[in-house]
Amino acid sequence: MHRCVIAVVLALAAALPVQAQRLFQANALRGELVVIQPPDVMLNGKPARLALGARIRNSQNLVQLSGSLLGQRLTVNYTLDPTGAVRDVWILTDAELAKSPWPTTPAQAQSWVFDSTMQTWSKP
Repeated sequence: MHRCVIAVVLALAAALPVQAQRLFQANALRGELVVIQPPDVMLNGKPARLALGARIRNSQNLVQLSGSLLGQRLTVNYTLDPTGAVRDVWILTDAELAKSPWPTTPAQAQSWVFDSTMQTWSKP
């Protein structure tokens, strides 16, 4: 009996839309991503490549295959691996997009101040 109740509660909980705040790293930059032909992408209008094992998360924070995003212009937060390839990508929600300013270059990220709790940037 208890197992049935637990199973029903878990099923209902899984069906509820929960939008938790995503926590971005201080090295996450904002930009525009267009998937051309995986692993080739355009990042801020310049050719780039997805890193081996790159993760793209949609606005519901679910992993999305790059091939399903062909040709779409997406405003994203992203990180780069040490070789300069795109490592992590988050397709932004409207609430995340509203958090401005957000650095678009490593130089901005180094000179601005990041509040990891509030997930906001401020210029000195």
